[in-house]
Amino acid sequence: MTVLNLKPLPFLVWSSSYDGKHACQDLKMKWQLNSWGSRSRKFRVFCDSTLKEMQIRKCSPVLEHMLLSGNGLLTSSEWKTVPDIWKTAAEKFGNSVALVDPYHNPPTNMSYKQLEKEIVSFAEGLRVVGLKPDEKIALFADNSCRWLVADQGIMTTGAINVVRGSRSSVEELLQIYNHSDSVALAVDNPELYSQIAESFQSRANVRFVILLWGEKSSITSKVTDGLPIYSYTEILDLGNESHMALIHPQEARHQYVYEPINSDDVATLVYTSGTTGNPKGVMLTHKNLLHQVMSFSDPVPVKPGDRFLSILPPWHVYERACEYFILTSGSEQIYTTVKNLKVDLKCYQPHYLVSVPLVFETLYSGILKQINTSSTPRKLIALLFLRISLVYKEAKRIYEGKCLTKDPKQPSYIVSVLDWLWARAIAALLWPLHRLAKKLVYSKIHSNIGISKAGINGGGSLSPHVDKFFEAIGITVQNGYGLTESSPVVSCRQPNYNILGSVGHPIQYTEIKVVDDETGEVLSPGSKGLVKVKGPQVMKGYYKNPMATKQAIDENGWLNTGDLGWIVPHHSVGRSRNSSGVIVLEGRAKDTIVLSSGENVEPSEIEEAAMGSNLIQQIVVIGQDKRRLGAIVVPRKEEVLFAAKQLSVIDSNATEVSEEKTVTILHEELRKWTAGCMFQVGPILIVDEPFTIDNGLLTPTMKVKRDRVADLYKEQIDNLYK
Repeated sequence: MTVLNLKPLPFLVWSSSYDGKHACQDLKMKWQLNSWGSRSRKFRVFCDSTLKEMQIRKCSPVLEHMLLSGNGLLTSSEWKTVPDIWKTAAEKFGNSVALVDPYHNPPTNMSYKQLEKEIVSFAEGLRVVGLKPDEKIALFADNSCRWLVADQGIMTTGAINVVRGSRSSVEELLQIYNHSDSVALAVDNPELYSQIAESFQSRANVRFVILLWGEKSSITSKVTDGLPIYSYTEILDLGNESHMALIHPQEARHQYVYEPINSDDVATLVYTSGTTGNPKGVMLTHKNLLHQVMSFSDPVPVKPGDRFLSILPPWHVYERACEYFILTSGSEQIYTTVKNLKVDLKCYQPHYLVSVPLVFETLYSGILKQINTSSTPRKLIALLFLRISLVYKEAKRIYEGKCLTKDPKQPSYIVSVLDWLWARAIAALLWPLHRLAKKLVYSKIHSNIGISKAGINGGGSLSPHVDKFFEAIGITVQNGYGLTESSPVVSCRQPNYNILGSVGHPIQYTEIKVVDDETGEVLSPGSKGLVKVKGPQVMKGYYKNPMATKQAIDENGWLNTGDLGWIVPHHSVGRSRNSSGVIVLEGRAKDTIVLSSGENVEPSEIEEAAMGSNLIQQIVVIGQDKRRLGAIVVPRKEEVLFAAKQLSVIDSNATEVSEEKTVTILHEELRKWTAGCMFQVGPILIVDEPFTIDNGLLTPTMKVKRDRVADLYKEQIDNLYK
């Protein structure tokens, strides 16, 4: 016979009739055990006449350590969840400013202590209104200080937030909400809720709604009867009241059983571009995101008080991971908008700007426009200085050994020395002029945009001319690489090894290999192939989609990025001696196109729609790392000729149509047939030769080899976007 020696447990609550003098005559405990020795998810403690349910609550072990220590559980200062970072940050940086949000009503400046307090209060308020651990709540809002509080408050409860921006269509938001099994909504403002209320009322189950900004009285929708709606401040007030009850009296805390959130628990669901068809919700765990927080310090050596300007949407996991990181370092985050970016760059003089290629391209265009519209003498002087600086920086990269090469063969020592001497001489000759340019021209640019330490680019590759321009004028831009599925960063250029044209070295604890797309064989450095990634940041999988997860992550934990690239070979001498091991990307093996704005586009939807036209024989949508989409089109010449005559574009007896008129006709045709698509096609490249198996542009299953087409027409594509 087995004898159990049951000791009194500190979290058991007796009947209110228990006076402390006499033990209950008939104590019965019912435990539901998952396995021998495990604790139940629910249990009841009761005497003959009184029954009390013990409610399970999850909490962040460091941020809410008092709740766990009150239940007799050991606590640690080691971060286990993302919200744990706020306890440490509040203790280290206290009353220092963490967040500046000038464009919401009311404008907000929040210290690290205030940020921690609001996150804890928001979390407790969510518990009060009925949000339970592991449930999903949709967070449809744009970047603001309250978005961060809501995001972290949700995670603190052990629930999972499902994020998207307010500019998404109602149908897309509804699809994400239902696919994720969300139970409630946290939305940006009354205007957004009024837009989506009717669709959500009839096609979704919503337990309650939270407005991050604005008042409930501003809601215009009439379908709110019976649905609890809370303002941001109401959630905070409910949380504060509940916390007071938990602290005074002590017994109130023992109404609940508190369990620590596990590092491997899902923290958030982030939906990829597949939401237009088959939605793919990327499950990111606390461990995934904490890896990012603890790995960014090498490429981005932030110091307390550094200012960051925040412009990206927070559901963009790149922006999100960066926010978590910079706020563990005592930095000051300032929220801005596209409309106010120019003013805020000059006003706040940020040390860092975290953004996507489109923003850096916009800054580049704005600076050149300002130069070109100045007086003729100033314009000529500025452009001359710029050319000198570009040559100076090119020579400097050569003698510092920071150039790219695919060649695994070591260069000759003598040739390398002569090359070094030549580059050093050129740089020495141009250095005084470059210094003069910094004083006369570039200093004025710096005073207008700040970014005194670095611009951190992600969400797409930076165009070489933009990369070189910022290097020439003395603004460091560090290009990084990652995917939503990798939380997102896997590599980044570092301040001392900022190799232009690359995406840098892998960050801590991250492995990258390049394999043959067909055989899976690992390729040697310098060989182009499919990039695969392995590390603590790789997602848990796609929500409710095990097949897609299996296709993305193999049995050894390697994530198929779908990107093509190569690794720079090791050289001990020569132009590339300090570039060994950096990753260079050259397009995508999978179809998804990432625009310079960071938006993901599935080209197949547009191509399928376009093929409805009898004027188009074949089409390949392009636009990787560009501002907008383009297309390579093989037209049906006879049909185009007929259409041109019908439209009276050419004479009735003409036998051919000029390329210019063909482009005009096809533009209109594409506009008509792709009107229902989210993205529209811009520039068109007309080609005469069809894509076939024989010329290597089609697979045996008649699928277009996009990378081969892009390589074949690379020069024409570059000219197309000029």
